Amino acid sequence: MIRTGIKLLAVAILAALPAHAQVKKSDSVVKVEVDAGKIENEKQTVTLTIAIEKGYHIYANHIGQENIALPTEVTISGKTQPQAVKVSYPPGKLEESSFVGDHYIYQRVAVIEADVQRAKGDKGPLKATIKLQACSEGANGTCLLPATLEVDIP
Repeated sequence: MIRTGIKLLAVAILAALPAHAQVKKSDSVVKVEVDAGKIENEKQTVTLTIAIEKGYHIYANHIGQENIALPTEVTISGKTQPQAVKVSYPPGKLEESSFVGDHYIYQRVAVIEADVQRAKGDKGPLKATIKLQACSEGANGTCLLPATLEVDIP
């Protein structure tokens, strides 16, 4: 009975919050641009530029701490699966924190390159899947829910 009452109270509080106070996802503070390089000898370099809203950061691919957040991770796929994909991530900026420990982040812009070895004769479109987590900056910074973005690569 008490549990049901607590659950109902929590639902009522969330429902009463204004729309802007609802929980945001990380994809609401980032934008991704794609530059699909030419396919030459079944090889293609895809550049993903992630623009991060001012006042936020996303965690680097190599965070430097285990289990504090979701690292930025890119995968490339297509109707015809690429033979190989090598993703190169920028190093990230060191953020010192006595609360969670030192870790690496991307601020404002992160440029990620993927070298794609396509299957013989494949010139079809690809898809980039980007997993990331954004947090607001400052002493009272909070993390947004992780997000998975999918972008088409023509």
